Amino acid sequence: MNIENTDEREGYMAKITINGVTKEYEKGTSFESIVNEYQKEYNGEIALVTENGKIRELHKRVNKDAEIKFITLRDAIGHKTYERSAIMLFVKALSDVVGSKIDGKVKVEFAIGKGLYCTPQGNYKVTDNLVEHVNVRMNELVEQNIPIMKRSYPIAEAIELFKEQGMEDKIKLFRYRMSSTINVYSIEDYYDYFYGFMLPSTGYIKSFIVMNYDDGFLLLLPDKSTPFDLDTFEPREKLLDSMKTSTNWGNALGIGTVGDLNNKICDGELEDMILVQEALQERRISEIASEIASRDGVKFVMIAGPSSSGKTSFSHRLSIQLRSHGLKPHPIACDDYFVNREDTPLDENGDYNFECLEAIDVEQFNKDMVALLEGKKVELPSFNFKIGRREYNGNYMQLGEDDILVIEGIHGLNDKMSYMLPTESKFKIYISALTCLNIDGHNRIPTTDGRLLRRMVRDARTRGTQAARTIQMWPSVRRGEEENIFPFQESADVMFNSALIYELSALKLYAEPLLYNIDENDPVYLEAQRLLKFLDYFVSIPSDRIPINSLAREFVGGSIFKV
Repeated sequence: MNIENTDEREGYMAKITINGVTKEYEKGTSFESIVNEYQKEYNGEIALVTENGKIRELHKRVNKDAEIKFITLRDAIGHKTYERSAIMLFVKALSDVVGSKIDGKVKVEFAIGKGLYCTPQGNYKVTDNLVEHVNVRMNELVEQNIPIMKRSYPIAEAIELFKEQGMEDKIKLFRYRMSSTINVYSIEDYYDYFYGFMLPSTGYIKSFIVMNYDDGFLLLLPDKSTPFDLDTFEPREKLLDSMKTSTNWGNALGIGTVGDLNNKICDGELEDMILVQEALQERRISEIASEIASRDGVKFVMIAGPSSSGKTSFSHRLSIQLRSHGLKPHPIACDDYFVNREDTPLDENGDYNFECLEAIDVEQFNKDMVALLEGKKVELPSFNFKIGRREYNGNYMQLGEDDILVIEGIHGLNDKMSYMLPTESKFKIYISALTCLNIDGHNRIPTTDGRLLRRMVRDARTRGTQAARTIQMWPSVRRGEEENIFPFQESADVMFNSALIYELSALKLYAEPLLYNIDENDPVYLEAQRLLKFLDYFVSIPSDRIPINSLAREFVGGSIFKV
């Protein structure tokens, strides 16, 4: 058929606008073909595109006029796409090496630094020899550049497909899906389900290494800032131990995945689950208090952790446990030692950087703490955030034999913050919401997602902050954590995991209306949609079942503590 006539060509061509320039492409042209034309202009491999604001995988095809934008591996969405695709490559290679999809099963547990810790679930042991063969097989699959196919299955067919591969976790998950179809990905004869988008072929997965670590695997992947370079892995034994402890708690409750959690809720076991989870956390807080009380010379309990870790509620509950040991705890917030607003350092965008150490009057803090340690009476400041200045309002303190200070602040683990204090006088605690609940065996829940939802719900309730603003500020918050908190976490005397296995089901009721309120023209709309899809996996629960001293109350409201 001759389509040279302009009127006839209009039915076969689509006008595609990229970077302000419009060009015609035949309908049916793959986005991957278009990407190949522009890749050399981008510092980072293009992983996905947006078509009129909606994310599209590269195997999709042009079928209408559209504005196209590119998402690279340096973007958060692109980096998550790379991670999911690398996980599928790893599981496929492992099943090939072991020789069976069922005998070669593995669970992706949680992140340790830039690596993903995975445990064997099949009929094999993790050895150096096995790890070497898995790395070889993964590289073979990359070299072959095998398509990562995507197909929509009726849910009944998808369940049968995953039954054949022994993936009971996915069958539990699909029980609570409202959709009549499921998107299934495949590499050759290996089929899997993933929450989110995927790369078009194995050839895109260029940087990875599998290591033998602890009693499982470590899948080491690049950071999004350097998508083709692998950092040297630095073991984080305290973090690993804390995560494994929480995983064991979940296993004791019979909850390892969202499907397990939903089953417990729907089977009428909600109250028992909440009480046991809260009891496990209280026992851990009691153990920490006992360790503090048994150590001679401790006068300063330094608590630090990333945003929305529940530091304030934890401090109150720890203080109660310390009192049961005959100690007299007194809370101090490092924020009260902020320098005056005009002296606050600026970040690269010219905004106040409240998260750097230089935003704190370190000298005055150390002078006051040393004076207290020496038994002197000290007037402590309070920071007036409305006017941006430190004030003194007659808050005097003098430490007796049983008095102990509970100090909360993001720099608590950094010895530069308390450089004048004797090491033996400090007991350092790292706290974070390290969720060990997974969507299913191959889809983990990033700990940052749980904290973001916590903060979104709390900020909307206590500060009237819109969810879009919280999401917009989150990358900046995360950068501050990477610089000022995470590098010091292994220096803590103990770690406390504040994540509650049921909390996402409780947060769902509060977070969904906030996310639905974000307009499609908002820059954070795509992230809001991702979070909505994530929350859709959970059966919601009412917050009235949550105890009034729970850390969850710091976010959903109704806490007995002033938080």
